[in-house]
Amino acid sequence: PAEAKVLAVGSTIEQFDIEMLKAANPNVIFVSHKNSREPLAKLLDMFPSVEWVHARSAGIDFITSPQLLSQARGVALTNAKGCFSSTLAEYTLMACSYFAKDLPRLLKNKNAKNWDRYDVLELRGATMGIIGYGDIGRAVAKLADAYGMNVLALRRNPKRSMYDPYIKKAYGGEDMNELVSECDYIVVAAPLTEDTRGLINANVLSHVKKDAVLINVGRGPIIDEEAMIQSLQQQNGKLKGVALDVTTIEPLPSDSPLWSMENVLLSPHNMVKTANFLREATEMFVEENLPRYLRGLDLLNPVDKVAGY
Repeated sequence: PAEAKVLAVGSTIEQFDIEMLKAANPNVIFVSHKNSREPLAKLLDMFPSVEWVHARSAGIDFITSPQLLSQARGVALTNAKGCFSSTLAEYTLMACSYFAKDLPRLLKNKNAKNWDRYDVLELRGATMGIIGYGDIGRAVAKLADAYGMNVLALRRNPKRSMYDPYIKKAYGGEDMNELVSECDYIVVAAPLTEDTRGLINANVLSHVKKDAVLINVGRGPIIDEEAMIQSLQQQNGKLKGVALDVTTIEPLPSDSPLWSMENVLLSPHNMVKTANFLREATEMFVEENLPRYLRGLDLLNPVDKVAGY
């Protein structure tokens, strides 16, 4: 917008001309770099004029700090919710098909020139449970419903999905074990907060339905990775397989057993990296939210800083 001006661009605090910025009194910070927590916190300390921070991602776990979350300071926080939901939904249904049709077996047979006909599973009629029913979760549910799957959702306030056309039932957090016991496919689409860290633990995994598939498109630390690996390695374990676009440590260490497990589908946190993802996420800020801020209108995608999403 013509009324706005870019004062500085940088990924470390040393790349900013602090004296120039002090004279300019910046009031908006657009956050895009993955290592932004420390420089953002320092900028907020230095510039009380900042009124609004926008994250070019759906998750905010990589930028949170006492300075940003301070209620006394009152800095508005928004994110790019909705910009990544479609491609993550597509990945989720691909992961379901990967295990339902046994794609590893297909590829092995092709390489061996082996005409091996085997039975496959349908997604139609299978039950999917979505843990974290925000924008990503609902995009997944929309596609799963089109496939003819029965979709269940778990969210903090299940009443908000009472009339959702894509799901059969919404559960509250206390019903986690009941939900996973009913599902053929369990999708983690929750944000990473102190409440969701380690949410999918050994106890939850002990309640999953036999031959369930676990898919994570949220954040790696939401799943207790060690407990998940143990479940996958057990001869009589309940998990058929897992599909992970995110892991607890990224990049995934080379000595992680996940690399060599045949029942694990791995992607390097790149299922949002479409040809247009950066442009679309930035356009949401430049063309939608920044004009709203300049005109004193309500901002899109406000983040509840206490809840973390």
